[in-house]
Amino acid sequence: MAQRHITDLGIAPDGKVFQSITIGGGGLTARVLTFGAALQDLRLGGHDVPVVLGHAEPEAYFDNPGYLGAIVGRYANRIADGRFTLDGRGHQVDRNENGVQCLHGGSLGTSAQSWQLLESADDHVTLGLMLEDGHMGFPGALDLRCRYSTRGSTLTILLTGRSDATTYCNLASHAYYNLTGAADIKEHRLCITAERYLPVDARQIPLGAPADVAGTPFDFRPPAGLTAPLDHTFCRAEARTALGPAATLEAAGLHMTLETTEPGLHVYDGAALGRTNRPGLQGAPYGPHAGIALEPQAWPDAPNQSWASQALLRPGETWRSETRLSFERVS
Repeated sequence: MAQRHITDLGIAPDGKVFQSITIGGGGLTARVLTFGAALQDLRLGGHDVPVVLGHAEPEAYFDNPGYLGAIVGRYANRIADGRFTLDGRGHQVDRNENGVQCLHGGSLGTSAQSWQLLESADDHVTLGLMLEDGHMGFPGALDLRCRYSTRGSTLTILLTGRSDATTYCNLASHAYYNLTGAADIKEHRLCITAERYLPVDARQIPLGAPADVAGTPFDFRPPAGLTAPLDHTFCRAEARTALGPAATLEAAGLHMTLETTEPGLHVYDGAALGRTNRPGLQGAPYGPHAGIALEPQAWPDAPNQSWASQALLRPGETWRSETRLSFERVS
């Protein structure tokens, strides 16, 4: 077991301490940053390259347009026009995507916040963040926790939230995966267990009810290569479930299984990566399709849709999301 390692990296733009925490060893080793609660690096013992994308320079996370490795929220994905009505009261939240809709909780969402290191050991770290009532326009003071833990070749991400007023809570890990270290993910094969997906308009807002994946480019139930453009939510269930399989990713003899409790899995093929020239974990900057983001979450725009209950959080309740990543070598 590797020794837990905490490094002070300086001061974040908000004036708070900036740290990295390394956990694991023997199987998986993860490096987590307090800014954005980001998973900066994830490596499997005996595997030559990292299995996630990350900025080599920790300071790059202060301006992270691709959300590499960050925990996004308080509402992951999009809210149409940045507006919703909750318990009869209208709310206008930050419209940080093209001035039109709210993306990933707004311009100062959880990915752009300094989380506090609450507790750590060799195999886990817990970070905390308090968002004030009215932050980015959302109601309710929201008390959040993010726990990364390793066991052998498995990484578990546990997210929880409690609010003092009725609100929406929908956090997600925005890690990008690349199992080979190649410049793109074209040699990867993806399997998604969902039988339905959400068709969207040009703004990436759902057009209505989920549609069957059968007969469409979005049917990944038998594993398939990554050829069609992907920036879509796949619908596992109508509500949060027990931990269960959502997707697998395989390339070059390495197999990754993603299990989650979340009703949706948003899959983004990284087409817009490469907008910055910052070095990645292997030195070179990332280009388009350098990694695939698999983001367990509620379905998008829930506050304005019939599936609003997926992300609704009332006082006295605990919102809880768990995702488990497991790696194994295959012949």
